[in-house]
Amino acid sequence: MAKVAKRRDRYVIDFYDHQGKRRWQTMPAGTTLKSAKDKLREIEVAVGRGIYIPPKHVSTLGAIAKDWLELKRADVRSSTLQMYDGHLKHFTEIEHVRVDRITAKTIEQWIAKRREAGVTLATLRKVLLTLGAVLKYAVRHRYMPYNPLSDVDRPRGQGQEKEAVFHVLQRAEIERLIAATDHSGFKMLFYLAVMSGARQGELFALKWSDVLWASNQVQIQRTYNHGTFYEPKTKTSKRKIDLGPMVMTALKRWKLACPKTELDLVFPGDDDKPLQHGHVGRYHFRPALAAAELPRMRFHDLRHTYASLLIDQGENVVYIQKQLGHSKPTVTLDIYAHLMEKHRPEAAAKLENGISVAEW
Repeated sequence: MAKVAKRRDRYVIDFYDHQGKRRWQTMPAGTTLKSAKDKLREIEVAVGRGIYIPPKHVSTLGAIAKDWLELKRADVRSSTLQMYDGHLKHFTEIEHVRVDRITAKTIEQWIAKRREAGVTLATLRKVLLTLGAVLKYAVRHRYMPYNPLSDVDRPRGQGQEKEAVFHVLQRAEIERLIAATDHSGFKMLFYLAVMSGARQGELFALKWSDVLWASNQVQIQRTYNHGTFYEPKTKTSKRKIDLGPMVMTALKRWKLACPKTELDLVFPGDDDKPLQHGHVGRYHFRPALAAAELPRMRFHDLRHTYASLLIDQGENVVYIQKQLGHSKPTVTLDIYAHLMEKHRPEAAAKLENGISVAEW
């Protein structure tokens, strides 16, 4: 039977764990009888639930985070693994804490210090998702009874967070960019990026068999990142993108000029390998921007340009979401809502049409 006894001026908890093994836990000097009994009740609950772990067997948050990261290594892309590794670097201040001693207060104090260190709200929210996954792993392996992150007040913005900034090309600027590109393959690459909204990795992985000539579409079935082909992350990323007849004509011309490769790539690099992100940016995209006298921007901004063009011509947000491969329309709205907030007095005037009310 579990009990609290006093030995050499310290309280000792005497009990049997859920495997029937007798254990003793000596409380720190100065512990009161009430605190010792409270600890005994806590142990009895853990034993009753079959989740008791002797203190000396409980790892620190840092050690468990490394175990979790190693487990994820086989299941996620290298880019995602690098992101997780970056998130774990934020745990420095609490990585030495035994995981079963991490409380909601511990996490809230850590969040406050991260904010003081200048970590943005967007970054902190992503890091908290990773922390939640690590703590969930700890609960699953019975290092702790529950995930304290569920009790934490999540950080909220107070108006100081900056909106995501991206550059959108105007129609005349698109024409200048294409005209300033001195290689037909990269002309087609930049043109298709603007006219399809496909991600850079999706374009690098595109094969001629993915071009649906009869329906004027390209289908996205894979992506290429960090030297590896991957399946798209989500079901909605695997999609068919509508293209206009001029784009299809340009693709037909490029197919005739495109080097034939074993991988059947629409945009092959050297030695029958896909293009490399850094190489394209450094030696082709940025020089083309400079030649067209356009501001420096990311290749990904061509995707934003595509979305902006669809919004500007009044396309339905669900159609835009499906073309871009976003998981939900709300994702599209979150990114591009500011492009939709245009002053439109004609909309208010149109609303009045057909409604007559008496003057008052």
